[in-house]
Amino acid sequence: MPARGRGGAGIRGRPSLPETSSSVSDVDRGHGIYEIYTYEAPWPIYAMNWSVRRDKPFRLAAASLMEDRDRNRVEIVQLDEARRRLLSHPFDFEHIYPPTKLMFFPDVHNHHPDLIATSSDVMRLWRVGESSLVELQSILAGNRASKYSGPLTSFDWNDEEPRRICTSSIDTTCTIWDIEREAVETQIVAHEKAVTDVSWGGVGIFASVSADGSVRAFDRRDTEHPTVLYQTSRPFSKPLVHVEWNKLDSRHIAFVMYDDPNVVLLDTRFPASPVIELREHNASANAVSWSPRNANRLCTCGDDANALIWDISYMVHNGDDQQQPPASADPPRLASYFTGAENPMTQIQWSKSHPDWMALTMPNKLQIIRVWHFHLYLSYKQFNYI
Repeated sequence: MPARGRGGAGIRGRPSLPETSSSVSDVDRGHGIYEIYTYEAPWPIYAMNWSVRRDKPFRLAAASLMEDRDRNRVEIVQLDEARRRLLSHPFDFEHIYPPTKLMFFPDVHNHHPDLIATSSDVMRLWRVGESSLVELQSILAGNRASKYSGPLTSFDWNDEEPRRICTSSIDTTCTIWDIEREAVETQIVAHEKAVTDVSWGGVGIFASVSADGSVRAFDRRDTEHPTVLYQTSRPFSKPLVHVEWNKLDSRHIAFVMYDDPNVVLLDTRFPASPVIELREHNASANAVSWSPRNANRLCTCGDDANALIWDISYMVHNGDDQQQPPASADPPRLASYFTGAENPMTQIQWSKSHPDWMALTMPNKLQIIRVWHFHLYLSYKQFNYI
C-alpha cells in the first residue's frame, strides 16, 4: 500500500467513551476528512445492513456469529447526530442460528411496514414496531419434506419489486418468494453445488454464484436457460462466495472468490470474458459494494484490514455497440482507502439513503464512515487484466 501521508494515513481512532460502546473520530488524509463512528457489539458481528427509510436516518442492523445457535442476536443501531454516537436500540432480538444475511425492507418512502428479513435455516420476516419492539411476522420455509430445502446461504431483496425476495441455498437452488402471499413463486436448481450468494440486477433478472465456481444470470421469465457469465478454468476448483450487481449500470457485476485477494469484474455483454481483476488486497477479499450514486465506483474489503474504493469509469465510457471487452488503455484506479489497523474487515456496504456514507464490520465492531471526497493517487501497475 502507499506510504502514510498523502491520502494514505491510517485511522486515528480515539478511545471508546466510558458511558457508551460507540466512539467517533475524524481522519485527515491530507486530501479531506473521513468522519467515522464505531459501535462495539458484545459478540462477533457477521451480517449487517443499512436501513433506507427516510424517517429512520443512519439506522443499521447487525447480527451475531455465535456457535451456540440459541445465543445469536440481531441488534439495531442508529446514529445520534446530536451526541455524535452510534447507539443501540433497547430492543434487540434473539435469532436461531447466526443469520447469513439480513436486510431492511427497501422502502424509501415509508409506504410499507418497517420490516427486517433474515436468512439462516429458513427466511424470517421481522416487524419493527413504533416503539422499536421487534416481533416475528412470518417464516418462509417452503416444503421442508422436499430434498430442496437446505439451509440458506444468502438472499437479496428486489428494490424495484420489493414483494420479491430471492434466496440461495446449499441444496443448489435459488428460490423466489412472494412475501405478500408468503408463497414460493419459483424455485430453480441453479448450480451443481451450493449456491453461495444472489444479487438482483433489475425487475426480473438476478445473478448467482456457487461453490461450483460459476456466475450465472437468470431471467425470471425463462429460468431453464441461464447465461453462464463466468466459470473457473477447472470447475469446482474455486468456490465463489459473493456477487454484487451494479444497480446503476446492469452491464457490470463484481464477485469474490473463496480465500482469494482479488475481486473480479464482469461485463454482461461479454459472457465468460472477465474484464479485470482488482488486485490490491494482500489477504482474502470478503465483500464488495457498488456506489448507489455513481455507477463508476465500488468498494471492497478484506482480511488485510483494508477497505478500498475504486473508480472504473473507463468501463462506462465504452459504448454499448462495442464488439470486444474494453481494452486496458485506461484501467480502473484506486480512489481511496482506509485501514482497520489489525482487524480483518468482513462486510462493507454503501448506504443508499446516505451516499456519502458506508458501513463496514470487523470482528465485534460496526463502523460507519463518511467519505468526503475521493483523491485518485495510485498508478496503474496494481491492476491485472484477464
